[in-house]
Amino acid sequence: MSDVETAERYTYFLPITTRWMDNDVYGHINNVTYYSYFDTVANHYLIHEGGLDIHASPIIGLVVESKCQYRAPLAYPDRLRAGLRVDKLGTRSVTYGIGIFKEGEAEAAAHGHFVHVFVDRQTRRSTAIPERLREALSRLVAPT
Repeated sequence: MSDVETAERYTYFLPITTRWMDNDVYGHINNVTYYSYFDTVANHYLIHEGGLDIHASPIIGLVVESKCQYRAPLAYPDRLRAGLRVDKLGTRSVTYGIGIFKEGEAEAAAHGHFVHVFVDRQTRRSTAIPERLREALSRLVAPT
């Protein structure tokens, strides 16, 4: 992963509203909050573009790995946008590339990856990504 991550590497963006509680005692957004942003952009895409019904779909995505590199501090009331792309699309899993950008900035303040493995909701056994989700995810595959 490059030290500098730029917005041009992403095709899907979601505005993120920071909250007062996102700041920690050091005056910037706490590191764990970025993982919430990662989860938000990935699931927003799955729900709105892939048709995932988080309450009733028989197949769900579980996070099995995540990583974040912090490049610049952010703080409430900064306006942010989360960029999403697909770095690897497998049969049963997807690796997202995610960047968190301060509004108006081209370089990510933080970036990383997030891996979903798709499983049967009841048995929690891995299963193939449903076709509608696969089609939506394929639109975000990053060029190699």
